[in-house]
Amino acid sequence: MRLDTGLSIALLAFSTLVSAEEARSPSPAVTVLVYNKAQAPAATVAQAELEAGRILGEAGVRAFWLDCLDRHSGADSQGLCSRAREPADVVLRLLPGQAQNRLPDTLFGITFLPTLASVYYEYAVRLANSDKEVPTILGCAIAHEVGHLLLGRNSHSGGGIMHGEWGPKEFRLALMGGLLFTSQQSKVIQAEARRRMSLQTGTLKEQHLATVDQGAEAKIIP
Repeated sequence: MRLDTGLSIALLAFSTLVSAEEARSPSPAVTVLVYNKAQAPAATVAQAELEAGRILGEAGVRAFWLDCLDRHSGADSQGLCSRAREPADVVLRLLPGQAQNRLPDTLFGITFLPTLASVYYEYAVRLANSDKEVPTILGCAIAHEVGHLLLGRNSHSGGGIMHGEWGPKEFRLALMGGLLFTSQQSKVIQAEARRRMSLQTGTLKEQHLATVDQGAEAKIIP
């Protein structure tokens, strides 16, 4: 009896320790490289990014947005926009038009796994009842397409933000802030975000080691 009690106490202490560690660890993050090829108003894009970031945040993933076409921005200190694309990257293009085939899968935009998501700016403008609604609808479309990159193939669902065809119900939820990822989708998104973070960390380490090696060689070679 004492052994069982001691074991129970030990398991409880371990569980508490793990829970505390999970609470301290930050949620996974993704950096989204944004290319505003639609020349959408900067304020609209910024508000759409906030909405998409909120939706991803509800799924447990922090989103950081980097405008790669803003020449006056000094935010890209690591040169992420100019380097070659890698599988861990999340790239978002805002395009002016809409897919010619108008299939349900391509109404909001289109994705090319694992890196590139495109969203049609005119889609949001056309469906909004007012200018104030454009950023919200655009933000939901962005979250939908980024969701495809993080969830992988066949990631449409019967409801929520990953529903393949949005009707009045989805737009009503979108404007109310209730068009979100499901709990299962959130788990997959978090796992994929962590995986991409580990890939990027490994790349940065390799780049650092290569720089160190080059420095060492430079010192050795006359």
